[in-house]
Amino acid sequence: MSHFERLEAFFQENRERHLQELQDFLRIPSISSLSSHRENMVHAAEWLARQLKTAGMKNVELVPTGGHPVVYGEWLGAPGKTTILIYGHYDVQPVDPLTLWETPPFEPTIRDGKLYARGSADDKGQVFMHLKAVEALMTCTGELPVNVKMFIEGEEETGSYNTAAFIEANQERLAADVLLISDTPLWEAGQPALYYGLKGLCGLQIDLRGPREDLHSGFYGGTVHNPLHALSQILSSLFEPDGRIAIEGFYDKVKPISAAEKTAFDRIPYNETAMQKQLGVPNLFGEHGHTVLERNWARPTLDINGMWGGFQEEGIKTVIPAEAHAKITCRLVDEQDPEEILMMLERHLHTYLPSGVTMSITRFNNQAKPYTCRIDHPAIQAAAKAYQLTYGVSPLFVRIGATIPVVEIFHRLFRLPVVLMGFGLPSENVHAPNEHFHLINFDTGLRTICRYYDEVAVMNDSPSS
Repeated sequence: MSHFERLEAFFQENRERHLQELQDFLRIPSISSLSSHRENMVHAAEWLARQLKTAGMKNVELVPTGGHPVVYGEWLGAPGKTTILIYGHYDVQPVDPLTLWETPPFEPTIRDGKLYARGSADDKGQVFMHLKAVEALMTCTGELPVNVKMFIEGEEETGSYNTAAFIEANQERLAADVLLISDTPLWEAGQPALYYGLKGLCGLQIDLRGPREDLHSGFYGGTVHNPLHALSQILSSLFEPDGRIAIEGFYDKVKPISAAEKTAFDRIPYNETAMQKQLGVPNLFGEHGHTVLERNWARPTLDINGMWGGFQEEGIKTVIPAEAHAKITCRLVDEQDPEEILMMLERHLHTYLPSGVTMSITRFNNQAKPYTCRIDHPAIQAAAKAYQLTYGVSPLFVRIGATIPVVEIFHRLFRLPVVLMGFGLPSENVHAPNEHFHLINFDTGLRTICRYYDEVAVMNDSPSS
């Protein structure tokens, strides 16, 4: 029986066990942004540490940080071979609005070939696949074809603030030739994608204050500025009618994409009508003069992620609220620096602050710089071949409008290639109610990861940045 035949038999024989173990992982409500879930974060980290040991990893540790713990393990039994550092995260997003979930978010449910639960696609399901790939190789062959380090954090969904400090302080421990991350989607069902560009991120919260307390609108209407009205004025000032962001200096460091990349974008099989239908919107919208893919991948964006204040229950309550609030984030490209963008944003907010209210601004810790890389590196081409062998088609090379904060940090400190080889789908409701993971990609992904290790083991060229 060949190497891959033994692996195939192992995955088939252990599929139900693997799914049960993954569901156990998904039952842990590891929501990193909510302090009420701190014990659950530790529980999830401990669960992972046990799984790393079971898979055959050595020197497994639960390492404390200034926030949630990091889980680390390694297998360095392949002298002279490439060392792959696998990064992932065990924290998940909050689940609200809970009423929109068809089944409880932390009670995993399989239906129609999909596993529904918070974290199933982002990123517990994909992290789990790496654990099981290592376990399969160790069980079937007694060794790995490459050296492997696993570094799994618990703060990715809140910006990896403490994780960044951990990476800087542990550069020798984390040193590797390749960084491998499975936290991205395929392009579509059956069509894998390798991502060579990620956006940066920064954000803040606005808190407006008017009168000392809520006021009767009949007694005080027309006498004080309503904080909700003021908030609406400020937020509407952030955009031009054509979708362009109206903050002075915001686009100063944004470079037009090259003619070659624009041609490559135009060749990507993207169907705007299908996207409209999938999202349930009457039309797509964004900065005028750029295609949808250009706007999403290569142009910066600003989004109002939440706004609240005043009476929000059923019926009517005639008050002038004392407070109004909003959360804003920006996705950044090219040379845009999060600190510079936040300064521009804050200056704009103060410029357009109406009289009659006061404003306080709180920056979010989750900042990240944008990242792009070249696609001809042998480690990335090895991933393309692994996808080809398992999915039967060559992957597309694309950018993504999302952010993985540690990618730029690793690239800056270690100068190593970053392979973004994910197995989710764009339609899997990541960060939204009814998040799910297609089990066909769970199955195929396990085989792809094993193939990738073998392809890296036989790379002719030495890894370089």
